[in-house]
Amino acid sequence: MRVPRPRSLAGQLFAMQVVLVAAVVAGCAIFSYVTGRSQAEESARRQATAAATAVADSPTVAEAVRSPDPTARLQPYAEQVRRDTGVAFVTIMNTRGIRWTHPDPARIGEKFLGNTGPALHGQIFDETYTGTLGASVRVVAPVRDAQAGGKITALVSAGITVDTISAQVRRQMLALLVVACAALALGGIGTYVINARLRRHTHGMNAAELSRMHDYHQAALHAVREGLLMLDGRRRIALINDAGRELLGLSGNPVGRYVSDLGLPPPLTGALLSAEPRVDELHLTAERVVVVNTSPVSSGEQRGTVVTLRDHTELQALSGELDSVRGITEALRSQAHEAANRLHTVVSLIELGRAEEAVDFATAELELAQALTDQVVGAVAEPVMAALLLGKAAQANERGVELVLAPDSRIDDGLLPPALPARDLVTILGTLIDNATDAAAEGAGRGAARSARVTVTARAIADELTLRVSDTGPGLDPATAEVAFGRGWSTKSPGRGLGLALVRQAARRNAGTVEVSRAVEGGAEFTVHLPLAESRAEPVPVPVPVPEPVPQPRPEPHLEPAPRDEPAPRDETAPREESAR
Repeated sequence: MRVPRPRSLAGQLFAMQVVLVAAVVAGCAIFSYVTGRSQAEESARRQATAAATAVADSPTVAEAVRSPDPTARLQPYAEQVRRDTGVAFVTIMNTRGIRWTHPDPARIGEKFLGNTGPALHGQIFDETYTGTLGASVRVVAPVRDAQAGGKITALVSAGITVDTISAQVRRQMLALLVVACAALALGGIGTYVINARLRRHTHGMNAAELSRMHDYHQAALHAVREGLLMLDGRRRIALINDAGRELLGLSGNPVGRYVSDLGLPPPLTGALLSAEPRVDELHLTAERVVVVNTSPVSSGEQRGTVVTLRDHTELQALSGELDSVRGITEALRSQAHEAANRLHTVVSLIELGRAEEAVDFATAELELAQALTDQVVGAVAEPVMAALLLGKAAQANERGVELVLAPDSRIDDGLLPPALPARDLVTILGTLIDNATDAAAEGAGRGAARSARVTVTARAIADELTLRVSDTGPGLDPATAEVAFGRGWSTKSPGRGLGLALVRQAARRNAGTVEVSRAVEGGAEFTVHLPLAESRAEPVPVPVPVPEPVPQPRPEPHLEPAPRDEPAPRDETAPREESAR
């Protein structure tokens, strides 16, 4: 058995409004009928009073009453007054109630049917009484004879029948009924049109379905992790979910605010205000990289825009880390190739019977590799940063760029707080070193006299971590220093230009700052200041171990300390350390 579907909200409102309009029209009709009948009776009473008093005050009537045959003179007069005033009857009688006039001459001489007592006492009164002509509203007035000292010599009664009043009311009600029917028809048509439009907007759903849809709508908005933003035709926020507020960095309730007043970066504001759809555009906020998709909602005219936002920050950071890993992998592959060449050299020396030279060559390679590790680990005890520096050194060396660690670099193990993510450190330092390596290699490729070099400073003193990267490249134009941190700016191939923007975002996420200036070597110098969660005393400087220079067949990836005096030559007779060193 099919369960009948509840009437739609529009249908319920239509039925309710039709009943309401009908009740209002019926009530107005009844009120008008009652009021009209009351007014008709009051009008008839005033009309009869005017006719009766006019006849009673007429000197002709008083004079005719004194004549031997009052009827002969008063009957034509009364009929003339009746026709002129529109009343049903004008009856003139003596004080005993015997009629001298009547619309029906046969009734003349009969006794008046009605009350006359108040009139005999000089009062003018009205009543509704059923007489020879039927029920009527009548007025009785006394006739005073001035010549008799104002004595009441006769009575005058004028009246209008109730049937006449009812006929007048019926004529009025007929017109009222026409107006009421027209009002009911117009009200019904207007209600139908309005509810038809409401039915289209509500898609024929009833109140329970709309309430359930609203609950699902709210639950879906809060459950979706993508940012959802809806703009009205005036580019104001009509709806935004929690993820949208988080991705755009909005506080409070932004509903009703104009997009231009949100303080977003100009490129992102332009994308949101665009009348054209945008597909998978990368934009920057203060702390995030977001993917923006917009779809205008139009139906003959601009109705608004639906915007979806996806967080691309972590994916972009992972892409940068992947690029770094790929670079390190290439460096390791090259190092493996070089290691194979050195191993072949050692084997060849042994085969030629020059074992001592083979040992010296292998020992020098081991000392150099160990010196690199000792220098980095001795200065930067933070494992993530140490590994990053070693990998970037090998990668830079493959491109012919020398990576130098400044002598004042110092980060002890455990000094960095857990609140400072290692991923942000990799993003900041790795991006700056990659950019500096590219710039230094570009400067060397242009035939600059100076060697390609990148200098890195990593120092944690008191409550601040300072990361500084400078290069010997062509430098950065001061006019483009601020623009360099925007989306899409790059000196390289198209499709890049997010690195420095990510550096600034990572710094801002940790309440830090990024500064750019000209390096002493002539290139660009980027300095990042990151506050530490807890203030610590400045660490006691520890001497950085300095490896002794050894002969090497070709440049190796290395981190050089500051220039120093040449140490004394190594004693060749001293016992050599084991290869486990």
